[in-house]
Amino acid sequence: MTFSALVSALALALLAAAQPAGAVTREEATVQNAMVVLRELQSMPDMQIPDLLLSRAEGIVILPANVKAAFGLGARGGSGVLLVRNADRSWSHPVFVGTGALSFGFQAGAQVADIVLVLTTKRSIEGITDGKLTLGADASVAAGPVGRTAMAGTSLTFDSEVYAYSRSKGLFAGVSFEGNAIVINRKGNRRFYDGEGSPTAILARRGAARAPANELIAEVSRLTSVAGERVAAHDAETAAKKSERPVEPRTYPVPDEGSRPEPR
Repeated sequence: MTFSALVSALALALLAAAQPAGAVTREEATVQNAMVVLRELQSMPDMQIPDLLLSRAEGIVILPANVKAAFGLGARGGSGVLLVRNADRSWSHPVFVGTGALSFGFQAGAQVADIVLVLTTKRSIEGITDGKLTLGADASVAAGPVGRTAMAGTSLTFDSEVYAYSRSKGLFAGVSFEGNAIVINRKGNRRFYDGEGSPTAILARRGAARAPANELIAEVSRLTSVAGERVAAHDAETAAKKSERPVEPRTYPVPDEGSRPEPR
């Protein structure tokens, strides 16, 4: 077994250990764990994805229990889901994806991390659905800014196509994720969608999704909708303040003492 295959096997073992006993399939567990990761990230006011970035996201990749292990040769691997904005700004059915990367150097040890990637362009999404997207090569990636109001009042230019968040040992933080490849998990898609493995066909689906995918879609929709409402309210408040006319100071002349009539 190759080192990267060993890492992937370890990731699957950890994911299986997190499943409710005898209850769900591997793909259902991935969806459930993805929802938990997203909820926990957004429940931390000082560490969550900012409203402005979340409201403008074109896609979100959630990778629960991503494993990084190394002993001279290092590898990262895991599985997760990709959700994409539809033309009406609603969210698609989840597409199952995997990630992996190799590294070389003096390194040893292992780490498990939950990772969330916010995609800001359609191009980065197309890279994944076409088969593979290597972060840092095919799409620029940066550590994600944190805090609900971190971007309030700023003009975000989205210089990076992907913003990465990672949690290990309890706290989320922006993290560099360069060199990692995001690929379509066609086997997982076929198992979950009754033989349909094409990401294009899955993203084109309309109507209610099967459980627990419907719950994840509802959660992503809720979070992005609330973020959009907050951004709109902030923009309206800012515009109102700019339109307010400043109150001009009024002056009152003081009578000239020399002009007063002398008392008789």
